[in-house]
Amino acid sequence: MSGRLRYDVHVSGMVPAAGKPLLDGSPAQWSPLSHTLIYGAGQALLTDPPITRGQADQLAAWVEDHGVDLRYIYITHGHADHWLATNHLLARFPNARVLTSDAIFKRIAAETPDGAVPGLWSTLFGQGVPAAPVTVSGTVFPADGLRLDGQEIFAHQVGHSDTDDTSVLHVPSLELVVAGDVIYNNVHQYVAEARAGGVEAWHRAIDQVEALRPRALVSGHKDPARGDLVSDIEETRRYLDTAASILDRSRDRAGFYAAMKQAYPARVNPYTIWLSALRLFEESQ
Repeated sequence: MSGRLRYDVHVSGMVPAAGKPLLDGSPAQWSPLSHTLIYGAGQALLTDPPITRGQADQLAAWVEDHGVDLRYIYITHGHADHWLATNHLLARFPNARVLTSDAIFKRIAAETPDGAVPGLWSTLFGQGVPAAPVTVSGTVFPADGLRLDGQEIFAHQVGHSDTDDTSVLHVPSLELVVAGDVIYNNVHQYVAEARAGGVEAWHRAIDQVEALRPRALVSGHKDPARGDLVSDIEETRRYLDTAASILDRSRDRAGFYAAMKQAYPARVNPYTIWLSALRLFEESQ
């Protein structure tokens, strides 16, 4: 039986990450992560599990408060901050089925040999990361869409954004797009892969989101003080163009970091600028 869908968003707040304070004294923290629950009277789908056990436990309690049957967990892309706690979450929802693309299942498997937590994430979050095995298994999202309480949901593969093989979810009945990391909401964007056509490819992914004509849009990294704003499409574009311009004239990590922070002083979590700079200027000290 068909029913009306609704959606709700939970934001996992910033968490400390191991590492020295930044050049200007800013602490090393991980950006806030959004998780979208799309649900009807009897079924629900959740997007992008978080990083740590603590974040996942809070998210699970939030889902349970909705009193719905969690049938699906969808992963938008391969960055581990959007899937690392999947199996920890499944312990609370053992009947849920994980959905993503074949490319993402393969990427996760490659990064988690024998189920081990990738070393970077253990370094950053220590005992907070879930116990092994963290390799994720499941089902490729149906090419012709999924029906949730009778309403259609589609996954669109949009190519490269802040990494390869990214996707977004589209819920036509809600005019909703869950954009993963294609769109950012007032949080500093991870532009480490901006060189060699990365910015141009990201723009093409943004164009595909805009073509879906959403009236509500949930970004993967979201300022919890803001709504689910379609205007973030254009703000993400402008940030990319600013980053590309600053990258062209920057000579080192410190210069790039300072210029980006000056350009966007109010965006959340400048640590992301530094993470980008570490890869953009690999030979710098």
